[in-house]
Amino acid sequence: MAKDESLKKGDDVTWKSHGQTVHGEVEQKITERTEAAGRTVDASPDDPQYKVKSDKTGREAVHKPGALNKNG
Repeated sequence: MAKDESLKKGDDVTWKSHGQTVHGEVEQKITERTEAAGRTVDASPDDPQYKVKSDKTGREAVHKPGALNKNG
């Protein structure tokens, strides 16, 4: 699983969605409560989340660092 400090904008990552592995890119580190990817994200500096974008569909999602695997 990815460590928070190792993820940055532009990183190539994978995550699980509906039983499949999705490939995409980190778009943003979220460190405060905000709206992203169509939902409210309750993030903080101590509990950040990441907005990612699927390479295949172009859809955005928000995940905690533990759900993302950094490639390369």
